[in-house]
Amino acid sequence: MESFEQLLIEHRGAVERYVRYRISSKSDADDVLQEVYISAFRRFEQLRKAESFKPWILSIARNKCVDFMRSRPDELAFDELPENAIAQSRFGLIGDSAVAETLDMLSFNDKQILELCYYSGLKQTEIAQKLRIPLGTVKSRLNTAKKNFRKNYPYPPKGAYFMKRLPKTMSSYTIIPQNEAPFSVKWEELSGWFIVPRLGEKLCWGMYDRPSQKGDCYYEMEVVGKAEIHGIEGVEIIAREHEFGGGAGVERRFTAQLTETHCRFLAESHIENGVKKITTFLDSDDFMPKWGIGEDNSGNETRLAPKGYIERQGNKLAAKTENAVDIVGRYTVEMGKRSFDTVCVIDASGESEGVLIEQFIDEGGRTVLWRRFNADDWNIESNGRTWSEMLPENERLELNGRVFVHWYDCITDRVL
Repeated sequence: MESFEQLLIEHRGAVERYVRYRISSKSDADDVLQEVYISAFRRFEQLRKAESFKPWILSIARNKCVDFMRSRPDELAFDELPENAIAQSRFGLIGDSAVAETLDMLSFNDKQILELCYYSGLKQTEIAQKLRIPLGTVKSRLNTAKKNFRKNYPYPPKGAYFMKRLPKTMSSYTIIPQNEAPFSVKWEELSGWFIVPRLGEKLCWGMYDRPSQKGDCYYEMEVVGKAEIHGIEGVEIIAREHEFGGGAGVERRFTAQLTETHCRFLAESHIENGVKKITTFLDSDDFMPKWGIGEDNSGNETRLAPKGYIERQGNKLAAKTENAVDIVGRYTVEMGKRSFDTVCVIDASGESEGVLIEQFIDEGGRTVLWRRFNADDWNIESNGRTWSEMLPENERLELNGRVFVHWYDCITDRVL
């Protein structure tokens, strides 16, 4: 069986998302994560099968979260309970929940019983003792609360349609350089989210860890109607996140605009600690670092052609300008039984934040494969190690001599 360190590298992202989704305070979440890792390391010898590692360590994480919630003061208000997760951006990772909106529709008794059962993790006998009511009353109230929640929750059961299409384990793929010149392409997708902001559009895309190729989470994406932000017309998009393992769905909403020449985010909203937070392109301090593209949020160009901004020789890249985005070659991507003729786009606009994107786009302007690379020292304060140390088997790219390590892949249901 693989070592504890190897298995933790494969599944650390899922554990962090699990804990941070339930505990909003970063310092508290970090403390709980430390307890999870120490407990898992000490009990690792009890694990018999490597394939059981993820549910095993997530069960430890759940227990530690429950312990943390039980340590909170009894007068803790429901709206103060954690609901936020790791920050998300156009370069990757992670969202917030629509659950709070549904809970806000419920009565005090319904919210109280659900909070005690699912957030605090109390047994029904413990709830009866805490509320000083008969056990039969707890069972009745809990059953009623769950029914009322289901009535008000606006989405179908998680994964009912999309899980049939996206695999839990990503097929191996091969990227083969071509001798032919790269083609120009009209690319109208919302950067990093793969959906075209046009009425009627919908898709599902999944995120897969490397090197395990196991699915971490997937998103339902749908354009739901027209929208206007500060006088600029666009469309509203819902992005619902789910875990492949069946975790609770979360939701984020965008307003985006597609023109003949550019595609851009105009606004983003999510639920955080029971409060709906909205940022727009006018909120430069909050919006631009995560969602802004180009000067004054002009957006990404929809007509892509090789410009010579970035040169590629194997895995070595040389950028002639800062924040460059350019086509660097033509490649065949073989995935499963399918083969795709693509151009490779290198997005180095996040280099200063330690992020490099390698994206393969077909002639129809749709993403076939999206690969995230981290600078070797990205987030080293939290990780305590470089990415080449954490993911020694993963591919590297060099940009102007700086090493970037492959972290995860994304594919959409269109390539299946």
